[in-house]
Amino acid sequence: MPTEIVSLSQFKARAARMLAEMKAAEKQIVLTQRGAASAVVQDFDAHERQRNALLMLKLMVQGEADIQAGRTASQAQVFAGIRERLTTTTDG
Repeated sequence: MPTEIVSLSQFKARAARMLAEMKAAEKQIVLTQRGAASAVVQDFDAHERQRNALLMLKLMVQGEADIQAGRTASQAQVFAGIRERLTTTTDG
């Protein structure tokens, strides 16, 4: 994703236009204060895609850790557990 670096004061002066350009060009904006990066402005859809990708990676890492630790169950065991839960909640 392309990145544009601008000062906070520049962003404040042209925020509406910069946000429209950011969305159209699918880029993010790094805001600086006193010459140092201080914040990132990103389109909401891009943020959600990035967030979902990170969550998926986290699940993959957790899954790998479960496999390494032997915390696994067969498909038959999982389905049996689901059936049992469904039966006890509908009968109870």
